[in-house]
Amino acid sequence: MSASQGPAQRLFSAGKRLLHSLLATGETRLRLAVLELEEERARLVGLLLLAGLSLVLLLLGIGTLTTLVIVAFWETHRLTAIGASALVLLGSGLLLALRVMHLARRRTLLVSTLKHLATDRELVETRRDSP
Repeated sequence: MSASQGPAQRLFSAGKRLLHSLLATGETRLRLAVLELEEERARLVGLLLLAGLSLVLLLLGIGTLTTLVIVAFWETHRLTAIGASALVLLGSGLLLALRVMHLARRRTLLVSTLKHLATDRELVETRRDSP
C-alpha cells in the first residue's frame, strides 16, 4: 500500500482482499465436497454390485443347504428339520437386518468437508477474539 492512498481506498482494498480470500476458501471447500461425493458414489455403486452378487449366491447356497437338511431327515424328523431350518434362516436374517440398520445410521457423507469447515470456523473465531 502506498502512502498516497486514502482511508476509503485502503478500506475498499482490504474488503476486496477479504472477499477474494472468502471466495477462494469457499471454492476449495466446494471442490472437496464434490470430490467426496464422487468417491462416495463410486464406492456405493461397487458396494451395491458386490452386495447383489453375494446375495444371489447366498440365497442359492442357503436354498441348497436347506433342501439337503430336509431330504436327509425326510424319513425320521421332516417337520423338525423344516422348522429348524426356518428358525435358523429367520434368526440370521433378523441379525443381519439389525446390523444393516446399525451401519446405515453411521455418518460418512462429507465427513472431511464438515471437519475442514469446523476448523475454518474455529480459526476465524480465534483470530476475531485475539487483539
